[in-house]
Amino acid sequence: MIETERLRMRSWRDDDVAPFQAICSDPDVMATLGPPLDLAATEALVARMQGLEAEYGHCFWALERQADARLIGWCGVIRGTVGPVADRAEIGWRLARDCWGAGYATEAAWGAAQWTFASLPDRDVWAITARRNDRSRAVMERLGMRHHPDLDFDHPKLAATDPLCPHVAYSMPRPVPETA
Repeated sequence: MIETERLRMRSWRDDDVAPFQAICSDPDVMATLGPPLDLAATEALVARMQGLEAEYGHCFWALERQADARLIGWCGVIRGTVGPVADRAEIGWRLARDCWGAGYATEAAWGAAQWTFASLPDRDVWAITARRNDRSRAVMERLGMRHHPDLDFDHPKLAATDPLCPHVAYSMPRPVPETA
């Protein structure tokens, strides 16, 4: 479990599927991520995250607000599978629409990045998103991540005509330890 000032990233539970499905079926949330998900697709996604955590010890974890224990999305780190993040530490997040603008994505992503540097040997953390996903790109920039225009790519799981196909890649290096 990772805790930040206001948030908690934790393992998925069976009772998380319904509230996460409400998030994943919201057209506003999914506008830059892909089509809204039905219950079966959300169950499969949560099961995939549980499998990744069982195999690697990390995933895009359930994200809850500490004040009320409400599931508000997901955040964490996986082994990337496509483009420039293939086999790299990839952080990601998804939040309920009514939680946008409160700084939760940046806070959670910062916590996930710090966990990655403390727990994994990776030299850097990466994030990708659709070129048009200005909100996620703003989070990446607030984290101090650097855009790599030379590594932008067309997502291989999307049709070339899909407006979400063009993707951008950002990274943040492992902090250099301070010397006394």
